Amino acid sequence: MFVTQDIVLRLFFSKKIIINNGFSIPSNSSIILAPTHRSRWDGLVLTMAIGRRITNKDCRFMVTKSEMRGIQGWFLKRLGCFAINQLSPSLSTLRYAIDLIVKGEQLVVFPEGKINKYGKKLVLKEGLYRLARLASKKTKSITIVPIGIAYSNVSPKFRSKFCLSFGKPIEINDNSKIPINEFNGFLNDEMFKQEKIALINVGR
Repeated sequence: MFVTQDIVLRLFFSKKIIINNGFSIPSNSSIILAPTHRSRWDGLVLTMAIGRRITNKDCRFMVTKSEMRGIQGWFLKRLGCFAINQLSPSLSTLRYAIDLIVKGEQLVVFPEGKINKYGKKLVLKEGLYRLARLASKKTKSITIVPIGIAYSNVSPKFRSKFCLSFGKPIEINDNSKIPINEFNGFLNDEMFKQEKIALINVGR
């Protein structure tokens, strides 16, 4: 945290803006953070906004296998990331993710499934909803938080600004009957709504 938050982020970015809209994480809750994915900086700025120093909980990131290769993979692993094969996720990876949720950790899942640099509206992946439903069988409810992330430049540059806007939490429990397509449509709308707020605040 000292290197990434106190040195790298503070030197690289000129301003951070956090819009929490009155949001606070309920105590002893199971959390899935669902942010838009615009840059490789997203994980670092998200950790600064809602990581251990703010919530006393680390952010644990579910990322694609391709992102966990080489030096980048070494670095991401130490930031709390773990890989999943989107086409054929292993049972051990799913169990690990569900255990993190049930234990009250902050699991970060990028529902768009990849870096979507220009913010084109994509059909969300089904993994987040399926994880939430599986985890809800082991805990009372799951809190899913839509988050919009925006930078003052499409590709963040030295001394750019960034903004995160937190949307209203969505509760999922074992009695939830909403179809997956309907849920993903609602979550997508909420993520983009928050991103629009973030974009305005960075001057785009």
